[in-house]
Amino acid sequence: MASYRRRDLWETGDMATLPMTGDIAERVDRGESLWFGVPWFVWASTASIVCAVLGLHFDVAWHRSIGRDSFWNPAHMVLYSSGVLSAIACGYLIFATTFGHDREMQRHSVRIWGLRAPLGAFVAAWGGLGVLYDAIFDNWWHNAYGLDVRFTSPPHLLFSLSLWFELLGGLLLAISYMNRARTEPSSKLNAKRLQGLVLAMGALMATAQLFACTSYTWDTKLHSAKGYIAVGIFLPIALALIARVTEHRWACTIMMAIYSALLIALILILPLFPATPRLGPIYVPVTHFIPSRFPLLLIVPAVALDLLWQRRLKMGKIAMAIVSGFVFVALFVAVQWPFANFLVSEASANWFFGTRYLGFDDLSSPPGPGLWQFQQPEHGVHLIAKLALAVAFAAIGMYAGTAAGQRIRAIKR
Repeated sequence: MASYRRRDLWETGDMATLPMTGDIAERVDRGESLWFGVPWFVWASTASIVCAVLGLHFDVAWHRSIGRDSFWNPAHMVLYSSGVLSAIACGYLIFATTFGHDREMQRHSVRIWGLRAPLGAFVAAWGGLGVLYDAIFDNWWHNAYGLDVRFTSPPHLLFSLSLWFELLGGLLLAISYMNRARTEPSSKLNAKRLQGLVLAMGALMATAQLFACTSYTWDTKLHSAKGYIAVGIFLPIALALIARVTEHRWACTIMMAIYSALLIALILILPLFPATPRLGPIYVPVTHFIPSRFPLLLIVPAVALDLLWQRRLKMGKIAMAIVSGFVFVALFVAVQWPFANFLVSEASANWFFGTRYLGFDDLSSPPGPGLWQFQQPEHGVHLIAKLALAVAFAAIGMYAGTAAGQRIRAIKR
């Protein structure tokens, strides 16, 4: 009877009152497969997200420095490895949960098409397989229609969608284990390490979101409202969601610090490696890899948001979202607008800020003084009206991110 009593308590999750001995202890150890208190497939999902974000920046640097010379170039391999990691890790988790006999893994799973696994595993596995399929599709597209680097081509759009599924699935998988670690002490999961991984994943997702805004946030476009609107659309939802899910006092600051450190590291490291263009026409002689642009000064509004949310002001969710959106955009404009003057000046033409690096096909004529001048700068009432739109988008993102984070905090499978 004792064994049946233990099984009933296991299925209801009330195991805190019983010692973890015998076959139950072995089942827990086998089901979790923990590395430093974190399941190995969560580490693998984190690695896939790192490869995806680094691969995006490396791929752009390769295109600007060398061109799209081969399907098998190193930048593509970094991107494709993210799909391989995600597909293998989450595919294993799906089959181990579905066909295995571990009750703990099955209890924290959902059923889709007769298969069982945590929700994030299904999303990430689908994204990983999509990345690999889209890589083949992209290669066929280039062979059929010629080389191009247009973001809006069908294979590139499908590849971007698959990457987002992969990133979102990995994040959901880590969050589900973090939530379990907080409420189930007997699971042996390390809540602090999982919280750190979720913050890192959130930072990398925010970096990918800002990567999508690059065409609007170029140095010479930061005296018009488009860049601030683009950031207001993409970033606030991620900041609010991760801050709400992790409940870390400095979640936004940590995320934007990781984003800033990553881009600065790319600026410092990539030009150290030689590169020669292999496609024509060559308008700018390139001898080394061309890095990413200097990061936006988003750490300033991120610190302000953390301080604002720590005060826990007594106001409704909508009012807080509006205040947060206004603070975010106002401080972002206040620091980035004058900093843009510095970025287009000769003072920023050095190894740290890297504002004078040009790709081999960035120009159709030799660079002149007009190259580093603001494009279509905006002023006065017209500018204020557009920045108000950025505040509106940021407020909506703050509200949506907070609401989504509140729901995701309950996910344990």
